[in-house]
Amino acid sequence: MKRCLPICLLLLSFSAYGALTKWVDAEGKVHYSDEPPPDNVKKKALSVPHDPAGTPQKTFVEREADLKKVQKAEGEAAKKAAKQQEEALAKQKNCTGAKANLKILESSAPLATYDDKGERSLMDDATRKQNIEEARKQISTFCD
Repeated sequence: MKRCLPICLLLLSFSAYGALTKWVDAEGKVHYSDEPPPDNVKKKALSVPHDPAGTPQKTFVEREADLKKVQKAEGEAAKKAAKQQEEALAKQKNCTGAKANLKILESSAPLATYDDKGERSLMDDATRKQNIEEARKQISTFCD
């Protein structure tokens, strides 16, 4: 049985290389067949496509490896695009927050801060100016 299987596969492989023929019947229908057409019709033998440069065709394993490389590259490109989009959203959020912070700091309303113990104290002018400068730096960093 073990000897019979390779022989059968070998015989079947020879039939795979049969010539493909294109022919048109009397009614004008086009037929493609590996069997010869009737003698009274025009026929044209078709060849299996090959590389015009004469280089050997890639094997299944090589084509599979190429496909995996392409899929990996596409996956990496998708991850990179998602990361860039996430960074852009974070930058936009930081820009909006910095602008809102600057607007609050530039208002004339008194501002309170809380220390580590949770005690409230009013922000003095020097601290306010320092925080305004910091908010402007953040705006220049995060906003285009």
